[in-house]
Amino acid sequence: MKRSFVALVLGLSLLGGAQAAIDTYQFADEAQRTRFAELTKELRCPKCQNQDIADSNAPIAADLRREIHRMLGEGKSNEEIVEFMVERYGEFVRYKPAVNSRTWLLWYGPAGLLVGGLLVLGVIVLRRRRVENAPPASLSAEERARLDTLLNSTSADKSTDD
Repeated sequence: MKRSFVALVLGLSLLGGAQAAIDTYQFADEAQRTRFAELTKELRCPKCQNQDIADSNAPIAADLRREIHRMLGEGKSNEEIVEFMVERYGEFVRYKPAVNSRTWLLWYGPAGLLVGGLLVLGVIVLRRRRVENAPPASLSAEERARLDTLLNSTSADKSTDD
């Protein structure tokens, strides 16, 4: 009895999310429907931030979809619609911001960091190769005698340990 009650409450709570409203718009032709789909995928929801307005259930996204539909009906071009949205909500509303003096770092910064990283990696590899391929430093007679003494004492210690 208790389990069936819990299952019933859980099922009813899940039904609330299933009743989300679906926008239905009438378009003059299939080209207008395609433009609407492209524009709603291209523009970001100001509230959700990482969701386009086509997939967002936020009220502001529904308002933006209605506004796009209205502007398409008035015969506005995609550029005019996007510019209207940018003027109203800022450059953030675009998923692909325009390349200008304020956004060049956004567009070209990652490539610059990648090239810089590859240059640093190349310098490190070249330096290591030079060190590995460098001829061994020649020892003076005094240093050679000291090295022989150390090596002989180490091998003598090993032979006494066995």
